Amino acid sequence: MATGMLHSHTLFVVLFTLIYLIKTILLLSDKDDLLEKFKKKTKVIEMIVSFGFLATGIYLMARLPEINMFLIIKIVLVLASIPLAVIGYKKKNKVLATFSFFLIIVAFGLARKSKEAKAHGTTIAVSGKEIFEEKCTLCHGSNGKLGMSGAKDLSVTALDHQNIVTIISEGKNTMASYKALLSPEQIDAVANYIESDLKGK
Repeated sequence: MATGMLHSHTLFVVLFTLIYLIKTILLLSDKDDLLEKFKKKTKVIEMIVSFGFLATGIYLMARLPEINMFLIIKIVLVLASIPLAVIGYKKKNKVLATFSFFLIIVAFGLARKSKEAKAHGTTIAVSGKEIFEEKCTLCHGSNGKLGMSGAKDLSVTALDHQNIVTIISEGKNTMASYKALLSPEQIDAVANYIESDLKGK
């Protein structure tokens, strides 16, 4: 379920941004008639997308082991952009509408920077346990037994070290590949943690 929520959230984010981009372009281009037609035709869709965006975001946030500063800033920017957008598009205020869209882009940019920082810097020196708690507990749980989204029970796995490393690196079924997010040393540390602290427990 968690993986499905993550994919759904990504889809809602893309649709949400696309709708706002089109509305901003039409407003800045002084195409008021087209803007009104677009708003009417996409009103229900925009409501569904906005609700889905917020609902999946809240669900995923609630399952995080901790909320970092990047995430707090992202939430504040997104929440600030919504009333600005409503007023901007309703009053046809180009400055407010553009600023609102800018806040959305900055918010998503911060989210990307946060992921990149974790992948290339802040998690390099942490232990296999810390990486596991950050990346894996959403589906596997802290004891490896949660079983969300089809995740295997790591406490009863018969896989050897190399096979665990391969699955973490390449992914399998609904599990994503982590070779682009974690270094080989980090992946090895996670595999060691699974073998020493979760397997057989």
